[in-house]
Amino acid sequence: MSNDVYVVGIDMIKFGRFPDTSLPKLAAQAVFGALDDAGVSIKDIQGLWCGNLMQANAMVGQQILQEIGQTGIGVVNCANACATGATAFRDAWMSIKAGIYDLVLAVGVEQMGKGLLGGPGGGKGIPKEGLLGSLTMPAVFAEAGMEHSRKYGTTFEQFAKVSVKNHHHSTLNPKAMYQIETPLEMVMGAEMISYPNTKLMCSVNVDGSAAAVLCSEKKARELGVMSRAVKIRASILTSDPWQERDLVMPDVNTCTRLAAKQAYEMAGVGPHDVNLVELHDCFATAELLHYENLGLCGDGEAGRMIDSGESALGGRVPVNCSGGLLSKGHPLGATGIANIYEVATHLRGEAGKRQVEGARIGMTHVIGLGSACAIHILEKPA
Repeated sequence: MSNDVYVVGIDMIKFGRFPDTSLPKLAAQAVFGALDDAGVSIKDIQGLWCGNLMQANAMVGQQILQEIGQTGIGVVNCANACATGATAFRDAWMSIKAGIYDLVLAVGVEQMGKGLLGGPGGGKGIPKEGLLGSLTMPAVFAEAGMEHSRKYGTTFEQFAKVSVKNHHHSTLNPKAMYQIETPLEMVMGAEMISYPNTKLMCSVNVDGSAAAVLCSEKKARELGVMSRAVKIRASILTSDPWQERDLVMPDVNTCTRLAAKQAYEMAGVGPHDVNLVELHDCFATAELLHYENLGLCGDGEAGRMIDSGESALGGRVPVNCSGGLLSKGHPLGATGIANIYEVATHLRGEAGKRQVEGARIGMTHVIGLGSACAIHILEKPA
């Protein structure tokens, strides 16, 4: 029997604002959904990994067990900027890969404030000496977008088309925070936050939770769930390598390129094999940068890719069919697992109106500056 690891249960709540719901209760909703999806109970789970950023010192994972059932299992609480949820998922994966457990739970949950994207530790790992501009996230990704424009001629309109696409995708996703069309003129004419990103080109701060049940192949066969078990072909986590740093602006690309290279190698596939991607569109500029960082197109070709519709539903490699962080929302600790939920749903053929037909291989990507990049490659049930 192989030591392959599978997602056998997964769920997320509809993202939104839940000021009257406690963080553990918010997480419990997704956990119960994932357990039901797997056909197991908390009594069957051998370990829990919880991703949460804003209340990282509150032992949120243990609080979740107080809601769903305290069985004495080990709990690990993870905080890793925007890669928090994906880090919890990866650590859960490693516990099965190592042969320690057969059935574990990964959960991500967050309640966000309003205003500038950030959180404890957000961006603090970026060397600041000599850097130009603000280190707020809108400014960092605006600056990165303008550098891409300088090198390749990428236009304001091309960046704005990312939002048009993702907001359209969100109208097909009942779990997205916002489900509204935003024509190009509306996106470009919205309040300017940090050029070229208008308000409609910035991710949405929301509350949310997502959870996944991970399982060894042996256990999945015992449970009789292989027909819906999504195989984890690759799980990679990177940080910035040493290099001659840019003396003017933060590097938002290198750790993703490093993670993508390792993920393709581990999975035994290439970018041309990927049928859909959920990537970290914290800002519209970021999505275009990551087309190239993930190898979905060549360097300098991201503008052409958005113009051609290749990354839209029905295109060559649909990106952010969920509506992405721009519409679905970005509850930091939950985002990484919510991305896996979206891709797994397509690979199971259960995505409804937004289904990517014939999807066999999917990729998820998150990046937290400072830095952490997590990439997962998933394969449809056999």
